[in-house]
Amino acid sequence: MSHQEHVLGIDIGTGSARAGIFTLDGVMLAEAKTTIAMHRPAEHHVEQSSTDIWRAVCSATQRAREAAGVAPDAITSMSVSATCSLVLLDQQEKPLELSPGDEAWNIIVWMDHRATAEAAECTATNAAPLANLGGVMSPEMQMPKLMWLKRHRPELYAQIGYAGDLGDWLGFKCTGSTERSVCMLACKWTFDPRPGHGWDHSFLGQIGMQDVLERARLPDQALPVGVALGQLTPEAASDLGLTTQCTFAVGMIDAYAGALGTLGRSLADAPENRLAVIGGTSTCHIGAQPVRQEVPGVWGPYPGALCDGFVANEGGQSITGALLDHLVAMFAAGSEFGDDVHGALSELLLERLEDGDPAPHTHVCPDFIGNRSPLADPEIRGAIIGLTLDTPRESFIKVYWAAATALVYGTRAIIERLNAHGYAIDTLHLSGGHGRSALLRKLYADGTGCKVILSDAPEPVLLGAAVAAMAAQANGEVLSTANGLAPGEQILEPELAMQTLHTIRYAAFKKLYEGRLD
Repeated sequence: MSHQEHVLGIDIGTGSARAGIFTLDGVMLAEAKTTIAMHRPAEHHVEQSSTDIWRAVCSATQRAREAAGVAPDAITSMSVSATCSLVLLDQQEKPLELSPGDEAWNIIVWMDHRATAEAAECTATNAAPLANLGGVMSPEMQMPKLMWLKRHRPELYAQIGYAGDLGDWLGFKCTGSTERSVCMLACKWTFDPRPGHGWDHSFLGQIGMQDVLERARLPDQALPVGVALGQLTPEAASDLGLTTQCTFAVGMIDAYAGALGTLGRSLADAPENRLAVIGGTSTCHIGAQPVRQEVPGVWGPYPGALCDGFVANEGGQSITGALLDHLVAMFAAGSEFGDDVHGALSELLLERLEDGDPAPHTHVCPDFIGNRSPLADPEIRGAIIGLTLDTPRESFIKVYWAAATALVYGTRAIIERLNAHGYAIDTLHLSGGHGRSALLRKLYADGTGCKVILSDAPEPVLLGAAVAAMAAQANGEVLSTANGLAPGEQILEPELAMQTLHTIRYAAFKKLYEGRLD
């Protein structure tokens, strides 16, 4: 086994935990994935288990290291990217059980929308933190979720001894440190990292959460991404199959890791023209500039959330890949396309596209669980229009096409909102599952009119986590570390012949929102 230095990148997604072993020049030697269980005890309630996730992280880490042929003591640092799910522990640091069952369901998942009413109350305060959230609080953020818990499960709220983002919890699990990442605190907790700001105690008083800082063990300062959090504890090292000489570096939300792995190397070159698009179960759109830009309906500005010296804005679509999966499950004809249904449909629709719009009268409003950006309205619901008495197979193909285009038009609407408030985006840095779809790659270029850059890095999100791990050995210099790796890129230009088709379809897409996107 190799004893040369390597780093470990962990990505905890919605459905799985992944581990990647990287050389110090950013080459991934091996990857392993372990699925994560999901629990839906009621409508809009989505829960997971930190015990289950820890098992998944350890399993993926051990298998990736073995596949890479790397000795345990050769992994000198690690970091994490994770969904912004809320982990709850009791005062003995044990999982705080939300729902009974075989697992201790102690995580409120990012997509859980039980706190919609509480989010609206936060928005109604018009308090200072709202200026960092595009003017609207989302039920996917942590304060509304904790408000819900305090109101509806007060006996559980009273038992909280720790509450944290999933990525911060992993750092706590690995090192025992309760310090938090600036990425996670700024993006999901209303913490303002600018000097002289921090926590807004007046806002916390307005929403009845004055006690949350002490109860959740939230610190007064946030740590930059990529700085050393601490060494692995003996217990964590044993579980992971590593050693206590491994340093855990402060991590970030998964979308920011994807942005760092693709956009990081280009931030010195006209950053206002660039947008990282990280498409998977959901899609995040991250832009960053040295100056602060407030964009209505788009989260941020977040100083330091991506890296020091840049202020990030984050647009999003709550379900994208999950929507396409849902449509496959909804239509009986989805089973006719085999195990690789998305690949088969991609090939079929690209072929049909050569003859024009495959379904000119079929359109989909893709916001089945609300619109995150640019309308910031969690009450919007999805719609499918233009159905006829086609065969079930043909109806499914047309709806899938309409949904795929609608997802890209949602990105186009976010771009237009950003460009109206200080950006001039003409280049997309695409990563995640969407980047592996030939159909979606083409639609992102043609449907937005932007140049699409595809990184040669096989797993940009894992690479972003690995960059944070490497930065811990370089005084936390995340951006210079990313610049030094510089994986190759492929460029996809929009096809001008497709412009008319997408102009017509995008106009129909906007009509679904009754003028709210104009």
